[in-house]
Amino acid sequence: MFTLNCKGRLLTIDQPIVMGIINTTPDSFYEDSRKSSLDAALSQAEKMIREGATILDIGAQSTRPGSTAVGPEEEIQRLAAVIPAIHHRFPDTILSVDTYYSAVAIAAAEMGASIVNDISGGQFDTAMIATAANLHMPFVCMHVEGKNDTMHQTRVEGNVTISVTDYFIKRIGICKEQGLTDLILDPGFGFSKTTDQNFELIRSVSQFKLLGKPVLMGVSRKSTIYKTLNCTAAEALNGTTVLHTAVLLGGADILRVHDVKEAMEAITLTRYLL
Repeated sequence: MFTLNCKGRLLTIDQPIVMGIINTTPDSFYEDSRKSSLDAALSQAEKMIREGATILDIGAQSTRPGSTAVGPEEEIQRLAAVIPAIHHRFPDTILSVDTYYSAVAIAAAEMGASIVNDISGGQFDTAMIATAANLHMPFVCMHVEGKNDTMHQTRVEGNVTISVTDYFIKRIGICKEQGLTDLILDPGFGFSKTTDQNFELIRSVSQFKLLGKPVLMGVSRKSTIYKTLNCTAAEALNGTTVLHTAVLLGGADILRVHDVKEAMEAITLTRYLL
């Protein structure tokens, strides 16, 4: 069981939970996740909460291969259009902000977000870890190699499980030095890894659990699934559920998903297998 302090509110994870994805971007890889208008974002938030999401992860920057990075000002502008309204409408739901900018984390916290989800693990903005600590926001520390403009061309060298584990050990130490202890570990499925390495991550969840932090897996509709199955992201729900089942059996604590209902069903059924 894990307990995280989300700006004074305790989130207890004693069984797997779901983080629903809401993107305020026009170019995220899965078209149906794009909810740039307020009405669309509120509707999606309501649907995800009704279907069982514990956390809503709201992002304003696409990190898909080939995407064009935007600055913190534009991220803040996009988030300001939806986070305050979602927080006001659903005050009991925990909101996460998907950003690697510390300035965006600060702004989002004022809007109502209480978790920071950083794909760089605090590498792209060196002020991020101290910022999350000062804001009392749990920090999703994802593994990635390279910079924001090279991470999809850079690949892990050698054994990916060992590399990711070593990375987590180092980042946990850095976070602890800066007063940040509420961490969630994300092995970075789809980032800086080959297809074979992504499947190795699926098999290695139990190894990452040994680090004593909740493990988040974000496999939903990603290219490893749809390219392996020779389909599209829109057709990758069944493949996503297969991998969700595998990571749950390995001990994953949080599923970051586009499709909450199906993820919750996977959680319910795999509970009988553990």
